[in-house]
Amino acid sequence: MKKLGFGCMRLPQKDNRIDMDTFTQMVDDFMKKGFTYFDTSYVYHNGDSEKALREVLVNRYPRDSFTITTKSPVFMIGSREQFRDIFNEQLERLGTDFVDYYWLHAVNRDGYEKIQKLDLVSALTELKNEGKTRHIGISYHDSPELLDQILTDHPELEYVQLQLNYFDWDSPYVASGACYEVCKKHGKPVVVMEPIKGGALINLPDNLKTDLEQARPDMDMAEWAIRYTASPDYVFMVLSGMSDMAQMEDNTSFMKDFRPLDDEESALITKTAASMRSDMAYDPKDFVEAEKVCPKNIGIVKIVEMLDDHKKMNGFTNTCVYYDTFLGEAGKAKDCDACGKCLPVANGNDVVSILKEADDTITHF
Repeated sequence: MKKLGFGCMRLPQKDNRIDMDTFTQMVDDFMKKGFTYFDTSYVYHNGDSEKALREVLVNRYPRDSFTITTKSPVFMIGSREQFRDIFNEQLERLGTDFVDYYWLHAVNRDGYEKIQKLDLVSALTELKNEGKTRHIGISYHDSPELLDQILTDHPELEYVQLQLNYFDWDSPYVASGACYEVCKKHGKPVVVMEPIKGGALINLPDNLKTDLEQARPDMDMAEWAIRYTASPDYVFMVLSGMSDMAQMEDNTSFMKDFRPLDDEESALITKTAASMRSDMAYDPKDFVEAEKVCPKNIGIVKIVEMLDDHKKMNGFTNTCVYYDTFLGEAGKAKDCDACGKCLPVANGNDVVSILKEADDTITHF
């Protein structure tokens, strides 16, 4: 199986609906070039993503010619019965009597508590034993420590879907690299999501983009990002949320005969990521004392780290997915009452304004 998958979260749009004509052309082009892996979810495009896949893929190609994966919305489920009902609804939407991979969607600490309470991993296993899904796993957004606990508790989980890209590899909260190492430790293949970070890694600062272009004039920024994520040994599949034919043609051109990054290319992209992280809007260390004196126990340092990422990516981040879990029991940006006690020890930073900016930007999509 080729290592590029079609992520169906950002399908082409026309008049605020999925552009079915363009989507059909993209699926046909993808299949013609030998790519067969499609990834969707119960909630993508408000449920229309699964229905669109039925129309352009399932109804038009032999079932054994493609791989289809979808996800259970743990955040919406209140019982095992509802888990099963939603799965059956998904099969109906997709027009198939089984899926190749079924995931528990967007697992974090709160989600895992629910999974344990409702015993949803055994519910996944039942589907596999019944032939309703061939493989089971989780898509994940939390710490490497929790991931290690989950995979220790549930060795029956076969795959993990991770947000992984060269910018997030050393992120303090996405922790792509550390989460990948946990999967490797447990022998779990990784499916990559957000390899281009929602498109943000296409628009690099001019100096970094120039360095990459000079090193490999034949490679564009998407190729650098996707081949980086596809190169680690335990990466099984890389999902790209392609939204038009140009993106489809570009991604498939360099993934049709995939070649891992060589040592020189790997070193250059690692240097690029380090350069990006060395030039942030704020230095989190400048806020340590401010956090200590905050009467609301606001996690100022962690909030600044997330805000730095958000600003560096020009707002193209899903920081809100990690916000509550990364802060844990610490106070949130919204808890700031502008008392000003932090300002004398904030190294000249207007913490009150920074926290307001964070609450306005990184706490929601």
